[in-house]
Amino acid sequence: SVTGVQTCALPICLLAWTTTPWTLPTNFALAVGPEIEYAVVPAGPAGAADGGEAGTRYLIAKSLAGSYAKDFGYESSEEVLAAITETHFGLDLAGIRYERLFDYYVDAEKFNTDNAWQILVDGYVGDGDGTGIVHQAPAYGEDDQRVCNDAGIPTYVSINERGEFNSIVTDFEGQHVFEANRPISQHLKAAGRVLRQASYEHSYPHCYRCKNPLIYKAVSSWFVETTKLRDRMLELNQEIDWTPDHTRDGSFGKWLENVRDWAISRNRFWGAPIPVWKSDDPNYPRIDVYGSMEELERDFGVRPSDFHRPVIDELTRPNPDDPTGKSTMRRVPEVLDCWFESGSMPFAQAHYPFENREWFDSHNPGDYIVEYVGQTRGWFYTLHVLSTALFDRPAFKAAISHGIILGNDGQKMSKSLRNYPDVNEVFDRDGADAMRWFLLSSPILRGGNLIVTEQGIREGVRQVLLPLWNTWYFFSLYANASNYEAKWSTASTDLLDRYLLSKTHDLINEVEAHLNKFDSYSAAASLRDFADVLTNWYVRRSRDRFWEGDAQAFDTLYTVLEIVSRVAAPLLPMVTEEIWRGLTGGRSVHLESWPDASKLPHDAALVSAMDQVRTVSSVASSLRKAASLRVRLPLAKLTVVTKNVAALNQFAEIIAEELNVKHVELVEMSLDSTSEFGVIKRLTVNSRAAGPRIGKSVQAVIQAAKSGD
Repeated sequence: SVTGVQTCALPICLLAWTTTPWTLPTNFALAVGPEIEYAVVPAGPAGAADGGEAGTRYLIAKSLAGSYAKDFGYESSEEVLAAITETHFGLDLAGIRYERLFDYYVDAEKFNTDNAWQILVDGYVGDGDGTGIVHQAPAYGEDDQRVCNDAGIPTYVSINERGEFNSIVTDFEGQHVFEANRPISQHLKAAGRVLRQASYEHSYPHCYRCKNPLIYKAVSSWFVETTKLRDRMLELNQEIDWTPDHTRDGSFGKWLENVRDWAISRNRFWGAPIPVWKSDDPNYPRIDVYGSMEELERDFGVRPSDFHRPVIDELTRPNPDDPTGKSTMRRVPEVLDCWFESGSMPFAQAHYPFENREWFDSHNPGDYIVEYVGQTRGWFYTLHVLSTALFDRPAFKAAISHGIILGNDGQKMSKSLRNYPDVNEVFDRDGADAMRWFLLSSPILRGGNLIVTEQGIREGVRQVLLPLWNTWYFFSLYANASNYEAKWSTASTDLLDRYLLSKTHDLINEVEAHLNKFDSYSAAASLRDFADVLTNWYVRRSRDRFWEGDAQAFDTLYTVLEIVSRVAAPLLPMVTEEIWRGLTGGRSVHLESWPDASKLPHDAALVSAMDQVRTVSSVASSLRKAASLRVRLPLAKLTVVTKNVAALNQFAEIIAEELNVKHVELVEMSLDSTSEFGVIKRLTVNSRAAGPRIGKSVQAVIQAAKSGD
């Protein structure tokens, strides 16, 4: 029954709802939404489901009233809406007091509950389900605690660390919360305080290891007041080079914008003890915070042999602020959150500030850090908080926030689920480089997720590993057969040799630029494209020269393989080691310097023209295949409408050989030629390149390109 002084007639039953009946013994308030319209519904002629007689009045969100027709004693929702006697907005219900469900905390002098058991108003309450009136138990809900604290209602935890009710909740003392749901519901039903009880399907947290359900419970904690550091943390965040770039103002920046004070204590035995000693007599309060072993030795007269529990807890001393000499300074029981220790890593590893001050000052901030995207709220964050607070600078200069590696079922990779290929089998069958390439060539380092499949791993073997290895095998086979000892040389005058050397020059610059930006995805793409040029163009078109023992061909391929081994070494360390040592007889490719592109000849015009020749050959081959014209079948003529015909003229013979045609006609692209030969332009989206840049919008762009929009 309501005992307030609002305009509606009294008494009225407030219909609150909850999915956790075990929290009802600590119900201290009800919450309504300020803009929600609430209706007063009288029970039907036969009475209501809680035993209320006909005419008993109930308050519920108007939009939800119809769904309780049977409970109110009506046949339909229309009858319920027609029976409504009055409505009120939630804002008008503030302060109405109600008859509590239990009397465990009724002693206001003992429990400071003078402001409890009233209606509170807050915007988090919705009318999408339930009744639009939410039960508030401040010890077991974040919003509950916030709303109740603002109203001066205290927080009381009614259960112990095992989840069992304490002695204050006398009717259910010793019962586990999940076992107490049924007895509590039965108790309230017997008292006529339940209108409806039903199963409600919703998400519920479980321990990711043991899979047991969890409960949300307030615990007393020590906090770092990070809200005072927010503005400075945001400023320093702008100095960090993030990969992907959107992390700066995206997941990490948003987390900093909405930062809350950081609870750094945990109620466990194991961990780094919080170095705070507190008086055990509240009449003589005192708190001491220690920053070194020397400070402890100064106050306690002994240097502890171990800073961990239980040894550290044995350090006690009389409270200097207690004239009676009876109270004692004792260490608080909490230990530090392990994330506090992780955030302390940069200076803690050097025992700073007690040692290595010069080393730390010259090595901090760190150059580089990498972790998965979830650490924007974990390690990245704790490092940033402590570095901002202690040194007023970032903890790291560059950070990679990669995506999540998923199992073959699309779920997070898990040892318990075994939802990924056996690593040892992959290593034995495909090699360690295959797995490494699969990871580094994926968009995961751009923030995307990656599903691990055997097919994906083998694809890398087919695209890169085998082409490189087969090229090395081809070279060693023919060099040995010709009894020729190849040497490092860039002096060849052959057209294909000069083209390959120029492409190698470009490869060095491209991979170097990508890796300097921590973009292994693009670096891998450059190597993949080069492997195609090396095997499917250069080696294939140069076979006759190797059969004939052409020294320029051997020297050029030797030089390119040696350079490519160094370029690919960070991505394919095992295979490149084997190739490089086989080529040079040296100790290790990983002890070599990065190749210098300036030592290679470069002919940009040649590269552009030959790349165009390759494109012409590829497109024409596709047309042959589409027309079912085998390559062995010679054709009379091929007409190529393209730009830069002058540059391609010298390669007409190559095009003719590639496509088995007797005559190649090169026609400069113009309005006339495009009309004559039916050349049309079509925009095609490179989804592999566009995807990481524009994200989910790539599908819309692809559709627009197809429709001409």
